[in-house]
Amino acid sequence: MHCIEQGSTRRPLAARVLRVAAALVLSGCSTPMSPMRPLPPAAPVAPLPPVPQTGTNARTAAPDSFAAPSRPVPPPPANMAALSQPARLPAPGPVRNWNEVRLQAAKRLVDAHPETSYLGPVPDILLAIPVLVIELNGDGSVRRVDVLRVPTQATDTVQLAIAAVKRAAPYGDVSRLPKPWQFVETFLFNDDRKFKPRTLDR
Repeated sequence: MHCIEQGSTRRPLAARVLRVAAALVLSGCSTPMSPMRPLPPAAPVAPLPPVPQTGTNARTAAPDSFAAPSRPVPPPPANMAALSQPARLPAPGPVRNWNEVRLQAAKRLVDAHPETSYLGPVPDILLAIPVLVIELNGDGSVRRVDVLRVPTQATDTVQLAIAAVKRAAPYGDVSRLPKPWQFVETFLFNDDRKFKPRTLDR
């Protein structure tokens, strides 16, 4: 009887130990996992510096053919008022197309301004290059002058060119030519502020 009582006393103790151990195991497995923290944002990556091109495939920017280097600009001439006076030129000849109008106009521009124009070689570096659109009336007189290009320096050459155009008019009867009655002339000014019509430089 003593052995039965002793055995019956140990069994409940062992069962309690097993239940406690099982509860600890289950409580450890059922513990919820902590949520994952989001990763910090990636730092921006600086762009790599451009690799200089060398060799035959290297491309360079084309220089502005109208740009003049930075240098002292001579002052405008003192006789600008005299350029507004009409020139004494013979009557213009007949013209059959706009190429003849441009050529005759360029020659009259030079003839009307012997002291402020030139016919020699154009210097490598020009002072200024204004470009004008010259609109005519049917009889060849100047109706309107628009500036197509203003130079970056010596901007007074624009007014010199406009005055020269008006002074050398008329440029021939264009009433039978197709409209618009207009043409473009480029003025190549050197350091002395003397111009050459580009039409005569071709």
